[in-house]
Amino acid sequence: MTREHHYDLTLRWTGDLGRGTAGYRAYSRDHLVGHATAGELAGSSDPAFRGDPTRWNPEQLLVASIAQCHMLWYLHLATEAGIVVTGYEDAPGGTMLEEASGAGRFAEVVLRPVVTIAAGDPAVAEALHERVGEFCFIARSVNVPIRHEPTIVPAPSAAAEPSAAPEPSALEPKVPADA
Repeated sequence: MTREHHYDLTLRWTGDLGRGTAGYRAYSRDHLVGHATAGELAGSSDPAFRGDPTRWNPEQLLVASIAQCHMLWYLHLATEAGIVVTGYEDAPGGTMLEEASGAGRFAEVVLRPVVTIAAGDPAVAEALHERVGEFCFIARSVNVPIRHEPTIVPAPSAAAEPSAAPEPSALEPKVPADA
């Protein structure tokens, strides 16, 4: 059964400096992205394209979206595999290539999660990162290559305890019906 989900937002350009788009330098790239319950996010373009560096740009939001989705699915898969995650930090990065015409595309996104585990097999914890792409809605929707450079760190108290290896079926995700 396929379920449909909708994500309705608002987008409002706030960059009219009095002349509209009369010229390339006549307007600001500032805008607000909104959601009825989540509030507004201040956006602009990349500073290389006359944007405000104090606001989020679409390229940063794409990388953030990929990293967030990866983390959320990783945590789910870790739970199903018997991996107890007690910390997760990432320093994701994306590389965009701009062509002479001004068009561009992302060449890659690299996720660098540092995952602290209190229980479970570190090798399984690391392998789960490669499985996330099978489930992450964002990764499955973009055509940019996504690389993973994970680091698995045993929690201080977990380093002294032996970990029980999960059954091979633990690597198979069990997606709840309401997920």
